[in-house]
Amino acid sequence: MRRHGFGTRCVHSGEGENPFGVHATPIYQTSSYAFSDAEQAEAVFSGRAPGYVYARSPPHTPTHKALTDKMASLEGSESALAFSSGMAALAAVVLGHMGNGDHLISTDVIYGGTYGLLQNVLPRYGIEVSFADSTDPEAVSAAIRGNTRMILLESPSNPILGVTDIAEIAGIARDNGALTVVDNTFASPCLQRPLELGADVVVESCTKYIGGHSDLLGGIAACKAELVKPIRRLAVSMGGTMGTAEAWLCLRGLKTLHLRMERHCSNALALARFLEDHPLVEKVMYPGLKSHPQHELAARQMAGPGGMLSFQLSGGRQAVRRMFGALHLCAIAVSLGAVDTLIEHPASMTHAVMPKPLRLSLGISDGLVRISAGIEDALDIQEDLRQALNAVS
Repeated sequence: MRRHGFGTRCVHSGEGENPFGVHATPIYQTSSYAFSDAEQAEAVFSGRAPGYVYARSPPHTPTHKALTDKMASLEGSESALAFSSGMAALAAVVLGHMGNGDHLISTDVIYGGTYGLLQNVLPRYGIEVSFADSTDPEAVSAAIRGNTRMILLESPSNPILGVTDIAEIAGIARDNGALTVVDNTFASPCLQRPLELGADVVVESCTKYIGGHSDLLGGIAACKAELVKPIRRLAVSMGGTMGTAEAWLCLRGLKTLHLRMERHCSNALALARFLEDHPLVEKVMYPGLKSHPQHELAARQMAGPGGMLSFQLSGGRQAVRRMFGALHLCAIAVSLGAVDTLIEHPASMTHAVMPKPLRLSLGISDGLVRISAGIEDALDIQEDLRQALNAVS
């Protein structure tokens, strides 16, 4: 039988027959499970028989299992695990597969929270971290060491939307005995499936496009079955379990992911074109524009250019403050992937943790503005930006 399309899997995958005949997967609000006898308990706890033992231990609850089965289907993976946040998922992946004396290469332009993990936490466990421009395969190759065990990518990157050739970097990692881990949050599995491009592990922040409504925290790690055991071990020991209500909200959000992403993409493209022609905008960073340095790569690697864009506003931080003060429709907020349009100032918000010289060297200037295009009418978002930019001039 023909494999179901992505949209059909968003709606149906993971949610099979229920013993009570309910049409929608319920919230199984429980912390523990009862067994019929000691033999059954021993079999389930030992892993000889399938089942649930405790809400902290995968598969947690039937609600969580529906979510992880659905995400595995969408990512094209054999296994998926749910976490309390995207950062919890990433930390479990890194710490599960690395240890004292190992070396990790990260893309240089990366989410501020991830930067904090790499710079402030991993060195305390003896893990060496270095950064390289992942859009330049030669730079990544030059950063390889004898103890390199992992290459961490964000593509598109946060906040300047750089696009990495995932297949090429995965090949470099494979040739050197390292794993490739991709934070796919900006794209979601709807637009990009890194495992199909050769990556070993994909991480998603469900807080963003997966949930889609700014009402949950969650994360997913998806990979081959052979790689999941050390990640699962960390998940159980560290306790970063996704809540059952959050798992249910993710399931609900996923049912419309394919529809929302289409609108996010079309709105972001309309805003990028509008901003590219505005006299106060020095530069627009959006993979859907021909002016983007990796435009052709994005067109090959992604099913759409995404709902995220950034632009450089003339006048720096003071101009950004005046613009933000004049906004009416767009919300000044971190996070992304919401149904409403969010706008933020990376230098003072998501990437404030970075030292200023480093931040500036990576192109995260005081005038950089990041937009998560919502699903409102594009002309309404555009008009709000227009009148806010008028306040700057």
